[in-house]
Formats: sequence, structure tokens, C-alpha cells
Amino acid sequence: VQLVESGGGLVQAGGSLRLSCAASGRTFSLYYVGWFRQVPGKEREFVASILWNDGSIYYEQTVKGRFTISKDNLENTVYLQMNSLKPEDTAVYFCAASSYNPRFVMTSSGSYDYWGQGTQVTVSS
Repeated sequence: VQLVESGGGLVQAGGSLRLSCAASGRTFSLYYVGWFRQVPGKEREFVASILWNDGSIYYEQTVKGRFTISKDNLENTVYLQMNSLKPEDTAVYFCAASSYNPRFVMTSSGSYDYWGQGTQVTVSS
């Protein structure tokens, strides 16, 4: 499975951005697809995820109500709509996907098998 992100950029606080993650390859084997973010010197942080087959959605508490994860099955693409952005949302955002794993932990980066290259999101105050 290959993942390609797009949509990052620079935005003022309160603004919006939409990230896209296009999946290709053995997409039928996907279990969860999610977004993580990372700032220099810190561990990769869970943001949101979606269960590929039934669309169940989960969010990290600080983004709930501001970010929306969704998927387009026909395009094999997962989106992250980010509204009301704050300077503390500044990070490199990574798309990640997993195959089925009975010991899967949704919020753990180690549970994900495939990663995109990352896209920078910068929110100015």
C-alpha cells in the first residue's frame, strides 16, 4: 500500500485546511487509516482515524469538534478537514494505514504499517 498526502500549507489562526491521503495498491486489505502529527523533538501524536470497512471514526480529544476525517471509497482517499486551526496545530501531518492486527492500538503509531511522506501544516498567530 502506498500513501500520498497533499493539502498542507500556511494558514492564519482560525482558518481551515483540508488534507488528502490517496491510497493505492492492496487497499482491500486496509483496516484503519488515520492521521498523526509530529513536531520536532516530540513523538508522533494520534489525531484521528477511520475504520476502512464501516467508516467508524475516532478523534484525539483536542481536535474533536474542529477536525473531520472522512473517506471516499471510490477514490481510495481519506480526508482531514481542519477548521478553527490554532498555532498549536502546527506540525508535520502524516497519513498512516494498517492491515488487520488483533493487537491493534488505534492511537499508537507502532500499530500502523504504511506511512505517507508527511505534509507541513503551519498556523500563524
